[in-house]
Amino acid sequence: MPTEIERRFLVTGTEWRQAGGVRFCQGYLCRGEARTVRVRLAGEKAFLTIKGPTRGASRAEFEYEIPVADAEQLLRLCDGPVIQKIRHVVVFSGFRWEVDEFLGDNTGLIVAEIELEREDQPFERPGWVGPEVTADPRYRNSNLGPKPYSTWSDRTHA
Repeated sequence: MPTEIERRFLVTGTEWRQAGGVRFCQGYLCRGEARTVRVRLAGEKAFLTIKGPTRGASRAEFEYEIPVADAEQLLRLCDGPVIQKIRHVVVFSGFRWEVDEFLGDNTGLIVAEIELEREDQPFERPGWVGPEVTADPRYRNSNLGPKPYSTWSDRTHA
């Protein structure tokens, strides 16, 4: 079974900014503790992703490329608001960091994710990586639609 091991961090500074970035639009057909089913438009490509329950920084993940036209129709069926963001990819010390700059009701939130081969795998943090938020469910994309960053009374500003 494919497993995603991902850690999330708030972003500080602007040294991570690269030219460009890819605009993402994603929604959820199902969101819950046991599973999420996501539809995503990522630039000119589209994906359907099924994720199992999170245990630590790990969870089962199945992702399939689908036709863009199908994704556009599926996004209309999604539960709750669609998430908009720009994803920037930064390679640092041999690791790929995905920096998501959220838009709309989540403007002001910037999160960096790193995928690892095992939960205890060591890695060097870039200077622009701030506090870890992996264990905080508010920062999961699936929760940012129904409970956007702009509505948090205790927003953490990096």
